[in-house]
Amino acid sequence: MQATMDPLKSTSKKSAWVDLAAHYEKLRGMHLRQLFKEDPKRGERYTLEATGLLLDYSKNLVTDETLELLFRLAAESNLQDHIEAMFRGEKINFTENRAVLHTALRAPRHASMMAGGENVVPKVHAVLDRMAHLSAQVRNGEWRGHTGKRIRNVVNIGIGGSDLGPVMAYEALKYYSDRSIRFRFVSNIDGADILEALRDLDPAETLLLVSSKTFTTLETMANARTARGWLLAGLGGDEKAIAGHFVAISTNAPEVAKFGIDTANMFEFWDWVGGRYSMSSAIGLSTMIAIGEENFRAMLSGLHQMDEHFRTAPAAQNLPALLGLLGLWYSDFFGAQTVAVLPYEHYLKRFPAYLQQLTMESNGKSITRAGKNVAHDTGPIYWGEPGTNGQHSFYQLIHQGTRLIPCDFIAFAKPIHAVGPHHDMLIANVFAQAEALAFGKTAAQAEAEGTPQWLVPHRVFAGNRPSNVILAERLTPEILGKLVALYEHAVFTQGVIWDIDSFDQWGVELGKVLAQRIIPELESAAEPKLAHDSSTNNLIRYYRKHKETA
Repeated sequence: MQATMDPLKSTSKKSAWVDLAAHYEKLRGMHLRQLFKEDPKRGERYTLEATGLLLDYSKNLVTDETLELLFRLAAESNLQDHIEAMFRGEKINFTENRAVLHTALRAPRHASMMAGGENVVPKVHAVLDRMAHLSAQVRNGEWRGHTGKRIRNVVNIGIGGSDLGPVMAYEALKYYSDRSIRFRFVSNIDGADILEALRDLDPAETLLLVSSKTFTTLETMANARTARGWLLAGLGGDEKAIAGHFVAISTNAPEVAKFGIDTANMFEFWDWVGGRYSMSSAIGLSTMIAIGEENFRAMLSGLHQMDEHFRTAPAAQNLPALLGLLGLWYSDFFGAQTVAVLPYEHYLKRFPAYLQQLTMESNGKSITRAGKNVAHDTGPIYWGEPGTNGQHSFYQLIHQGTRLIPCDFIAFAKPIHAVGPHHDMLIANVFAQAEALAFGKTAAQAEAEGTPQWLVPHRVFAGNRPSNVILAERLTPEILGKLVALYEHAVFTQGVIWDIDSFDQWGVELGKVLAQRIIPELESAAEPKLAHDSSTNNLIRYYRKHKETA
């Protein structure tokens, strides 16, 4: 944080935090059955609707006093000041001395958002306009490959935010995509990933998008070089073919040109955009090609609407702030270690994986902004699968296991595909699961159903398992944007209160550095001199021995 922002006091010493701890001791024996009985209108009162999303948080283990204390904690943490600092372009990613302005990526043309004394919005829209031109060329067949054939395959090569965002958005918005073009996504350094992606494609009809800001990312560039070799082998070895089949999302023009890509087909993004927040930047080029400029801009509009809601709404009416505070309540006072995100929409099947990076890379920190050890848990584990699949696998643990697992259910009033009674059945399961988690089944209820006495304990559901239900009218590009920004800002809210930097990711670096040291030791023709620990040395020797005899 710049000097204009006062460093936060230790979170656990804030008066609201202390009061929340005392309040938890009073509330911990309360059951949702009792809370609903005491307040027949609880389900209506604990519902918040904004920007086309409805959040029913009534099935959370909270009372009016809990919420008042959580909002007071946000105020004592200067949440609004931190929000304004982010939107002003202050360098709130202080360990990397960077602004955090993914919100500028979806700001309208007339907006002004400053970074380093410069309004960055015109640059953002210049890139968006270039993306729109290229995507239109590919979609209408104007872009022709080296042999004159139109593009029918697009392969996005990236990793982390350069993969998870685009693949999630593509899957989520597949209904809106151009089905005459096949889209594939490659991220893993495992050679199987790139080979399976390319194996049945015609190089003459394939466009490859390489997403790496520095154009040096190990996994991405290894896959890009393999794809380059595949393309040249299929097109007679002519190096000129590269320019017609590769596009770069990067800022390193010399390396892009060295690879053989025409720098006119290089799309820029900036160091104030974190990878996990970059799906609305040039990293989203594959998304725009898939769904077209109009739908892409609708997604940007949804992101921006949620940005403005987060920036302007008071905490008690602020969807992301409320979602973040509820998550913190369970993580730090109930000891919940995980959050299950359960989309009841098949197209959102990659949304939980996307949120894993967003939440866990952002708030998986143990050091405060002052460089001290945190005094409480941060960054719960996010996971999930689409409903109703999960009901036949891991829901058993959520309902009758020993762990408290707060759940976010995401569903839509209208289906993208109206197929007989399918959607009513799907949504009935959303409401039923949330109801069952909250209220469970007592021994008396099990007995009343005629359950044999010996079986009763096995048929009891304790209930009191908290959940949110997030509803929207239909999954559209605009609504997807709102959902993404909802969780982005919920993560930010928690990071502010935990007093951590949610925007660096030093935790991914050490393994990368060590891998660069080990790679030549695995590839060396001569026996390398190893200086690792005994376990790593032994594993390297085993690998080399069996690699040589394979």
